[in-house]
Amino acid sequence: MQTQYLQIGEIVKPQGIRGEVKLKAMTSDLTRFARLESVFLLKKGVYEEVRVEKGRTYDGFAFLKLEGVSDRNAAELLRGVQVFVDREHAIDLDEDENFVCDLVGLTAVDTQGNEIGELTDVLTPNSICDVYVFDTPRGEMMIPALRRVVKEVDLDAGTIVLDESVLPEVAVWEDEPAERDE
Repeated sequence: MQTQYLQIGEIVKPQGIRGEVKLKAMTSDLTRFARLESVFLLKKGVYEEVRVEKGRTYDGFAFLKLEGVSDRNAAELLRGVQVFVDREHAIDLDEDENFVCDLVGLTAVDTQGNEIGELTDVLTPNSICDVYVFDTPRGEMMIPALRRVVKEVDLDAGTIVLDESVLPEVAVWEDEPAERDE
């Protein structure tokens, strides 16, 4: 099930004395912060829409000046608050891309329909490819998110189809010790 809101960051601290906040960005498009008109702050389980007066990025972090946050003390109260946009204002994805929040929870099956496990996390260790983490009966399994491994993602059916013939070559299991060159 798709969520209405997509997390784009988390406020880590106040920035300066005029109410600006520093965010750990959680999006592949940092330029979006300069274009934001409003965001949703998740406070005590409630999404509160707040107008963005100014947005910018520097050194991999995002900085927002939010309406109603006029000094460092007000900004300090937002430390740890998660920042979201609604789907209407989400970035455009290519045809074969999905938001991470839509993938987590999907059931992995092989090309024969046999259940493998549930996707629990998506890691982004580099810019080459993501790593999918699955909870399986054998334990945790990690695979690279490559087309030769991931054959299909069906959000409506709640499944990810994996090519079982490639898994022995690419899958890393928590119960297998890493091979070492001696």
